[in-house]
Amino acid sequence: MRNPLQEQLLKAGLTTKSKVSQAVREQTKQRQGKAPAPPSADKVDAARLKAEKAERDRAIEAERKAAAQAGEIRAQIRQIIQTNTVKREGELDYRFTDGDRIKSILVNELLRTQLSRGVLVIARDGDGYALIPRAAADKVHARDASYIVLDHGTPGQPSADDEDDYYKQFQVPDDLMW
Repeated sequence: MRNPLQEQLLKAGLTTKSKVSQAVREQTKQRQGKAPAPPSADKVDAARLKAEKAERDRAIEAERKAAAQAGEIRAQIRQIIQTNTVKREGELDYRFTDGDRIKSILVNELLRTQLSRGVLVIARDGDGYALIPRAAADKVHARDASYIVLDHGTPGQPSADDEDDYYKQFQVPDDLMW
């Protein structure tokens, strides 16, 4: 008994009886065919070795990508610091701690005030230090916080003076009753 589709193909002249019967034989062989023989030990070992090699290659590639990404981040941080460095000038010694050591840089009174308020931040620049503004410090902090040496403000947050200035525009009446 043939498939209705096969009957239609025969009537349309798109195939021959021999091709239809050959297709039927192949389908019955596939349905009733024997189970494939179990793979030999050599093939199993070869497949296992191939899988292990592929896993090692993936691990090595992941390490390479991580190292390349870390290098890109360091380059971005270096570029941010170099483009946003505030020129240091002055005769006042500003002391700060870097790890367990006390370091100092020369600044003027304006820079000292900005450092103490958190408007400026001290960042590590190669072997030395650089003064950078808060916006640049936030960018550096987002990439790697270890480059920020001294920060008297909180990264990403406006300073308290900025908030006070904002709320000064709203007058609160003296006779306010709760």
